[in-house]
Amino acid sequence: MSMRTLVLTLLLGVGLASPALAQRLPATVTPEHYTLWFAPDLAAATFEGRATIDVRLEVPARTIVLHAAELTFDRVEVRSGDVAVTAVARPSPETETMTLTLPRELPAGPATIDISYTGVLNDQLRGFYLSRANGRRYAVSQMEATDARRAFPSFDEPAYKATFDISLTVAQGDSAISNGAVLSDTQGPGAGRHTFTFARTPRMSTYLVALLVGDFACRSGESDGTPIRVCATPDKLPLTAFALEAAEFQLAYFNRYFGIPYPFGKLDIIAVPDFSAGAMENAGAITFRERLLLAEPGRASEDVQKSIASVISHELAHQWFGNLVTMQWWNDLWLNEGFATWLASKPLAEWRPDWDVALDDATATQEAVALDALPSVRAIRTNVQTPAEIGEVFDGIAYEKSAAVLRMVEAFVGEEPFRRGVSSYLQRHAYGNAAAEDFWDEVSRVTRQPVDRIMRSYVAQPGVPVIDIETRCRADETVITVTQERFTPSASGTSAASATGGATWTFPVCLAQAGGAPQCHLVSQPRTEITVPGCAAEPFLNAGSSGYYLSAYAADDLRRLAGPALDARPATDRLALLADEWWMARSGRHDLGLFLDVADALADDASVDILQALSGRLGEVAGTLGGGPATPRYQAWLREHFAPALAALGPLRAGEDPDTLLRRAELIGLLGVTAGDGDVRQQARRLALDYLAQPDALPAALAPVVLRTAAIGADDALYERYRARLRTLGTEPETFYQFFNALPWFTSPAQVQATLALALSDEVRSQDASGLIGGLLAQPAARDMTWAFVQARWADISAKLDAFQGLPGVVSALGNFCTTDAARDVTAFFAANPTPVAERALRQALERVEACRTFRTEQAGSAARWLDARAR
Repeated sequence: MSMRTLVLTLLLGVGLASPALAQRLPATVTPEHYTLWFAPDLAAATFEGRATIDVRLEVPARTIVLHAAELTFDRVEVRSGDVAVTAVARPSPETETMTLTLPRELPAGPATIDISYTGVLNDQLRGFYLSRANGRRYAVSQMEATDARRAFPSFDEPAYKATFDISLTVAQGDSAISNGAVLSDTQGPGAGRHTFTFARTPRMSTYLVALLVGDFACRSGESDGTPIRVCATPDKLPLTAFALEAAEFQLAYFNRYFGIPYPFGKLDIIAVPDFSAGAMENAGAITFRERLLLAEPGRASEDVQKSIASVISHELAHQWFGNLVTMQWWNDLWLNEGFATWLASKPLAEWRPDWDVALDDATATQEAVALDALPSVRAIRTNVQTPAEIGEVFDGIAYEKSAAVLRMVEAFVGEEPFRRGVSSYLQRHAYGNAAAEDFWDEVSRVTRQPVDRIMRSYVAQPGVPVIDIETRCRADETVITVTQERFTPSASGTSAASATGGATWTFPVCLAQAGGAPQCHLVSQPRTEITVPGCAAEPFLNAGSSGYYLSAYAADDLRRLAGPALDARPATDRLALLADEWWMARSGRHDLGLFLDVADALADDASVDILQALSGRLGEVAGTLGGGPATPRYQAWLREHFAPALAALGPLRAGEDPDTLLRRAELIGLLGVTAGDGDVRQQARRLALDYLAQPDALPAALAPVVLRTAAIGADDALYERYRARLRTLGTEPETFYQFFNALPWFTSPAQVQATLALALSDEVRSQDASGLIGGLLAQPAARDMTWAFVQARWADISAKLDAFQGLPGVVSALGNFCTTDAARDVTAFFAANPTPVAERALRQALERVEACRTFRTEQAGSAARWLDARAR
């Protein structure tokens, strides 16, 4: 998978979920301030806690209900004025709440709840939990979405914002990090311990509380007067320099962009050894999975640098979108995640224009479409209640689709007017909560554009629109008729419109005639007529590629657009044309041969991003052929078209520029994997052996594809050398995952079984196990064997993997199957083994299986005919 896809996948893992049924708290008590003290015992994997919560009773109360899970209450006292009473605490594990029953009714008004309690430092990567590295233990936290209640009794819903005073008592020699700056570090209580007291936080939600204990080492800097530290375990401190440089630039950028200074005083960014999410935007103390923060100096690939900078940018954007202003409830999660995803590329574009992040955004939009095209896909705003339901909405709809819609609106109203609207929205709701309507009403007011109409149509309903156009010349003008409907891949090219009630969207359609600037027109009806001056051929649709919709061209128009003039269009438009035609083929609207015509026209494209997209789609075509009779001819066509391009690059040279390295990597993968080129595989094996012998023998950008390609059909000796190398790479995250992610590419049954056993062993962290299992499910040679293993060891898999990213990740990977029998088998297994946290992932995996089966049935013959025609 690309680093962009990996980053998205890991970011989506941020909302951990529990299968328990949640209960919305009664709106009778409002927290205003928490005073929290924690004393973790790392050896015993437990902690003591005290919570003093200042609240406002909205009505007279005999009971108070708050959230608590896996906590044991020792003492509860409630004070109101001069009255102090001892409460009886009754837990409700099924709803993760605690009911405090008072001996007498307390009046409405201010009150204080004092609770002493104990908890467990769990191994489930949620709440306050244990992490391990370098032979020692750490205590770290992950509260989002509904796990603050596992660390302290709380009103654990995003609307219940409060201020926090936090203290941590830790072992001598350990340090502590939390949301605020350290105010004091004092000895005791007790021998061999000291206590860190942190500055009071601004008003924030419980899911943003951060607690970290261990021997973290930090690199310090600053930006616009804000102190910044990037922290890691001591052995990885040398890998923090790049992250600090990126954070310093980005913080200053966002201060300028929002016109609102960074609101949380200090900024700590911490790499955590065991972490379910990709990163977490805790106010003032952002936590990261190590591989998304740490870079090997002088060696990190551009891809890794870009991913680190992008995730830091995403989490920094959250300090305003999500932390300063927080969604009212999880149904509007997109107000956090969609905005942070949209904003992430902005400082990168200014800091590193050579990265061309606009093409990354265009690629990300296609990742959203792939999910949004499924029949069961949810709307951006989705009603959720339970932790399992909340966890499932941390998906590509909340992140990538929402970001794509925001990019479309920004392009329509203009960058500066949109920025002013965003800033005004943040200022109006600072330190509070907001809903979707608050955002689009404010931006509509500031920009005087129908932002509310556009946003509402995309937020309230699922799916992506597809447009068809008809043009006719009338006098000296062209009448363009635009027809829109919901796109859903389905058999025989039939539309999903009838099944979805004829859904319509409001969005700008930007058309460009040959040589002309784009002209944008707002459409909102199933059928809209647009008139433009002069008579011309059918225009390029979605010029600028900022629109979140698909374009269906007539075959002749598509061939004309894919002709020599295509090179003059921006790379984003070329990418969009390729993507649109892919979806037309997937839906059966067009013959697959038409897509292959476009692919043929783009085979020599100068943009490496186009080559990356093309390589991925051509790999999917190979999967459609399923190793059937046409496969050898298809592979021969690939070799004929792309082997000369690899040969033209010549032997690998020291100091190759990033674009050349990326092009070389894509061609090695396309030829060595998809095209089955034996010479390329042998070359990859020689390079892999050189790399094993000498770590400087291969650039980091080339290592992943070389190691994967070399693994295909390799002997056990090479497999064991990969395993042995992994054991030496504890302090080099990028290199470690190069070898780790190559293991599923070994193809012999014994190698597959060895990798499956490794996934459930103590050698593999729980955060990484699903990557191995999912990687094997993606490989045709290993898929059936892996599925048998998953069924036989499901109890062990469920015990090891986390409840959000891990288990749903494995279930989602079952979507790599492509037969009715497999779908039936998967359905039967999960009927007998219900997995609430993966219900949506299961539905979507089965839909992908059916889509693959239909595509193979309808289009494999088309590809064979196209190849026959090319051979004549």
